[in-house]
Amino acid sequence: MTGNALGGFLRAHRARLQPDDVGLASYGPRRVAGLRREEVAVLAGMNSDYYARLEQGREQSPSPQILEAISTALRMDHEARDHLFRLAGTLPDGQHTRPRETVSPVLRQLLDGYANTPAFVLNPALDLLAANSLADALFSPFEKADNLARMTFLDPAGRVFYAQWRRAAEAVVAALRQSTGLVPHYPRLRELVRLLTGTSEEFAALWSAHTVYGKTLDAKALVHPDVGALSLTYQSFDVRGAPGQQVVIYHAEPGSPSSHALSLLGSLNATGPTGTGVHRDGRAGA
Repeated sequence: MTGNALGGFLRAHRARLQPDDVGLASYGPRRVAGLRREEVAVLAGMNSDYYARLEQGREQSPSPQILEAISTALRMDHEARDHLFRLAGTLPDGQHTRPRETVSPVLRQLLDGYANTPAFVLNPALDLLAANSLADALFSPFEKADNLARMTFLDPAGRVFYAQWRRAAEAVVAALRQSTGLVPHYPRLRELVRLLTGTSEEFAALWSAHTVYGKTLDAKALVHPDVGALSLTYQSFDVRGAPGQQVVIYHAEPGSPSSHALSLLGSLNATGPTGTGVHRDGRAGA
């Protein structure tokens, strides 16, 4: 996150498009990757100098109409468009409520009610704030189950645990990038991005791409040392009354090998500690 996050986001999306992608002719050698600023301005129906000022951070208050035109010109999907609006500060102030870091007793009881499937709570920085026992067991290969991004990029176990590591890494970075628009002044998020950018070249490269999307519904291919391969889907839900918190629930197809593997993992977990870093009081380990 820099002082000109809006400009960086626009440049990244401009670099992804070629003239052929948007119906423009291309003449002569191109000194930049993707579209030129002037070409974006033409597509968006605006003055090229104004668009340049947006990218350079010299224009700070674009109208919703301008942002809509730019998002259309750059072929942004719904989530990228929303992120653009957030970066420009055009969403209601309520969208920028500071995240809540503690998990309510009622929500922890709800997690524990999912005895046969992993369930946990995340904040916008992907810290694990609370988890049920099966989620503890699922994340037990990690030295410390405290933050999904740190676990993915800095813990060696992540390279084995995520069978499709690159896909998992891209999803983590995209979720963090989305959070920078939802909670742009969140200290924990800034701290995490600084840590990962400074210690992981792979994270830094993905972060610079400005890809943005959040957790919704997806598949996970995992490998656990105790029970082998797991093919899971997951869904996430915002917690009303607890800004920034998401409940994530993993699910295996009933009767599938993965369902049996989760049952075995639960049984193994019942006989001994999992060694994860998630405290049962609902806060991530330090």
